[in-house]
Amino acid sequence: MLFPTFGTDRGSSLGRDRADHLGQLRRGASDHSQEIDVGVRCRWDHEAMRPHCALYVDAGYLLAAAATRVTGTSLRSGIHVEYGPLVRDLIRQVESESGLPLLRVHWYDSARDGVPDRGQERIGELPQVKLRLGRFGVDGQQKGVDLRMGLDLVNHARHRTADVFFLLSGDDDLSEAVEEAQAQGVQVLALAVPTKDGKAHGVSRHLIRAADSVVLVKGEAIDGAVMKVEVPTPSTLRPESIVEVDAVPSPELPHAPTPNDLLARPRPKPMAPVRSTIAYTSSSGRAGHQVWHEPEHEKFEDQIQEVVRNVVSTFKESATPEDLAALERARPSIPRDIDSALLMDLSDVTGFYDLSDDVRYRLRAAFWEAI
Repeated sequence: MLFPTFGTDRGSSLGRDRADHLGQLRRGASDHSQEIDVGVRCRWDHEAMRPHCALYVDAGYLLAAAATRVTGTSLRSGIHVEYGPLVRDLIRQVESESGLPLLRVHWYDSARDGVPDRGQERIGELPQVKLRLGRFGVDGQQKGVDLRMGLDLVNHARHRTADVFFLLSGDDDLSEAVEEAQAQGVQVLALAVPTKDGKAHGVSRHLIRAADSVVLVKGEAIDGAVMKVEVPTPSTLRPESIVEVDAVPSPELPHAPTPNDLLARPRPKPMAPVRSTIAYTSSSGRAGHQVWHEPEHEKFEDQIQEVVRNVVSTFKESATPEDLAALERARPSIPRDIDSALLMDLSDVTGFYDLSDDVRYRLRAAFWEAI
């Protein structure tokens, strides 16, 4: 029996047409996906290449300068800082100054053993903030902070992570890092905390010369976020906050010393500084004539007294009885933050940042005299 071939030819033709159509659909879908992929990559590359600004914050400088503006001394324990509003105001200012969106805030500070405290943890959790921590040395001074800042400035400039860098610091040691970043084609501006007179606080001359320009932080940003700490005393409490209760007899227990008890204790007198030395001749090695030296601290005595008054006043206003008791127990050692404030404030007042041992001795002795 002969079968017609019409149905077979038609079926083969339809199969070929269908295969061709499916192939076109697949090719079209592939081309479309490639277009989408190219478009996404183009948009991603555009965002990556978009110019940004970046902010590098030396927290030690920022807080010390802000404390000086608010309280008259760089003692950090004498202030309370609302970090959220402060960082937001700094971001708004650098974006306005540069005309560019901010990439990131790099926040540099010191921590005991490099472990952040609760305040530093909160700062690191703020949007667009990267926390970078150094450590404290045996002398209580921060270590590794300026090195981290300098390395980051140079490394970020080489990789062109941003086009405009704002450096909120006054550290002379960062001058070379600024110049190296500029050599990579990045603009670097120094950001300074203003004094009450509207001048840049504590920015070294080398850093001023190295930076492309110096921009003052807006005073209202500091004044709105940094507040002076004052511990309320019984005389400042409102009458309605005092509740009278019936006296209940209690056994005699040893009590912690009050601030008045601590202040009434006798203080050891500081040793008198050496006023003369014996000069030896280079030829014979025998003692020659006696050379009298005027102690260096005497020409700074007025500035020393001024600095001590401000630091002691701020400390007493913010200290609790427990703080005063701890200070007394540590005598003659001065807590790290207080000692740092004394040295920094005296350097700012005198303009000398390499204080001699004689001046440091007198400054610390004057502190204990004033307590």
